[in-house]
Amino acid sequence: MRIVIDRVAKTYVDHRGHAVDALRDVSFSVLLPVSSGEVTFESPPPGRPLTAMVFQEFALFPWRTVQGNVEFGLEELGMAAAERGRKARALIEMTGLAGFEARYPHQLSGGMRQRVTRQLMQDELLALWEQARTTILYVTHNIQEAVYMADRVVVLSRRPDRVLAEIVVPLKRPRTEAMQAETGYLEAVERIWSLIKDQARAALIE
Repeated sequence: MRIVIDRVAKTYVDHRGHAVDALRDVSFSVLLPVSSGEVTFESPPPGRPLTAMVFQEFALFPWRTVQGNVEFGLEELGMAAAERGRKARALIEMTGLAGFEARYPHQLSGGMRQRVTRQLMQDELLALWEQARTTILYVTHNIQEAVYMADRVVVLSRRPDRVLAEIVVPLKRPRTEAMQAETGYLEAVERIWSLIKDQARAALIE
């Protein structure tokens, strides 16, 4: 499936009633209802959701254990209890949380809560892509994460956002942590960081 984005803009109204331009003439993506332009999904697979949400905060259900939180998405997909339990335990082991399956979010450190969500999501998303090879649009503020996971990184400017550059990531797949020491990875990170620093300098001059 190919996602086509055409001159998308997004304007918010702040608490004082002032219009704030968040996006302007962006031709790649946005995951909220747009103020102008259009987002087109060409030939979506029947019976499957077009999008998923990964929350910026930890977003763990406080009434569910670590295992219960990990199983939630699999449960929503209708996976059998035995199979989702097996898969959840494997993912918990992978993120270094074995032994904490029965703990609740309030019983975990901040780092542990983050591992239940972010690291788990990164590794699982990469694994899912290897299996499905479908188009994934991923929005992040983390440069290292973007380069590690993507084949192409679209860099946006400061508000109102516009496309500054598209950086091709020269890393092979499947991705491994060792690749973060490769020249191609480091150069891509530095290129994106340079673009962001230039934006910050421009803001100070203004």
